[in-house]
Amino acid sequence: MRIKTSIILLFLFSSTLFAKDSIESQADRLHQYAGIWVSSEHVNTDNIATFPAIKMNNISTMNRQSMQVEVLQYKNGKYTSFLTELIAHDAKSDKIIALGQNQEGVVFKGVGDFSSEKKWRMKDFDMLANFYLEVEFSFQTSTNVLLEGFDALGKSLWKTRYIKSNPKDKNIGIQLVSVHQEMLKDSKGTLKELGRMGYSYVETFVYDKGTFYGMSPTEFRNLVEANGMQFLGSMTFHDLPAAEDWESALMWWSNTIDDHVEAGVKYLTTSNNQLKSVTSKDELKRYSDYYNAIGKLCREKGITFAFHNHADEFNLVEGIRIYDYFLQNTHPKYVYFQADIYWMEMGGVKPVDYFKKYPNRFLSWHIKDYKELGASGKIDWMALFHHQDFDVPKYMVAEVEDYSYPPMYSVQLAWEYLYHTILD
Repeated sequence: MRIKTSIILLFLFSSTLFAKDSIESQADRLHQYAGIWVSSEHVNTDNIATFPAIKMNNISTMNRQSMQVEVLQYKNGKYTSFLTELIAHDAKSDKIIALGQNQEGVVFKGVGDFSSEKKWRMKDFDMLANFYLEVEFSFQTSTNVLLEGFDALGKSLWKTRYIKSNPKDKNIGIQLVSVHQEMLKDSKGTLKELGRMGYSYVETFVYDKGTFYGMSPTEFRNLVEANGMQFLGSMTFHDLPAAEDWESALMWWSNTIDDHVEAGVKYLTTSNNQLKSVTSKDELKRYSDYYNAIGKLCREKGITFAFHNHADEFNLVEGIRIYDYFLQNTHPKYVYFQADIYWMEMGGVKPVDYFKKYPNRFLSWHIKDYKELGASGKIDWMALFHHQDFDVPKYMVAEVEDYSYPPMYSVQLAWEYLYHTILD
């Protein structure tokens, strides 16, 4: 069991090793500034007040080449606009150009660029060509940026720290395998970033001997919740046991489920990397019986169990698709399904057909694409999310396995695509 399970872990975890470690272009660097930001209580802290002094809404436009910026100030119990800008990357000059107006009616134009992915400087002039302001943006992380204003002589005038604070009202989850290396290096910092990006809950992939990333169930749950999210889902594995090991395998599952109950998890999933070797319906029946037994244990302990697919489930065994057999031979009371949309497409089937035929069996979707979400154009996400014949399941989990950018940047793009493009 350990060897076979490690094959799955190695395959998925190794994908993050091939992610880019930097953001290359000026336009992509500028896009770091997209989102909703609020000022911290003080420039030297990232703590946020109940009513932050400043809010900034930066709306990405023109295929992430530009953004519309509105800056609002909290005064007399309400937020009022005191600065508006259009900031864009100019393809000809490879510069960042801004055109803005302040609350006094002064219009200004700014020109600048990123000297690195974390350092961005803009010099602004009014429409009479008089120096207006120079601003340096220093990205401490993808959700923490320090702004400093300078006069014409380079003297510092002010400093403000902004913290990203994207909304969570559309209940978007994230599979943490997408940022696996980051979680191993700095779980606390990574979860802080994900919470600020707008993710509402996490799904894990690393349960091991009663721990999550080396933390007890309660410790990990508390850390997730401290960063404004919930720990709702977990994927874990124990291969089909031999007949003589059946009871010990179910005991392992019973203890595993108890740990997840302690962590507050609502659903538990598993997948199977052994299906290529299956040649008979008798073998499929043993798997179905196994999943029924796990699902029954989960139900008794207050957790929902679901089976997660890859592509092998759509192979034929004695004339029937493995996935169809599981759907038809697992008990709907005990076994739900988590549809990995990408792997269904790779398996040569149409996800829509399954969602129409089995509308009550799908607890969750794993939402990922061939690269960053929505980038390939190969999956019609709008049709899936707005189909008249079935509802979107309760748990929508974004996942990135193949990267064009650093993982933290890629998962931010995934959230943005779901929040702004796909979901109502």
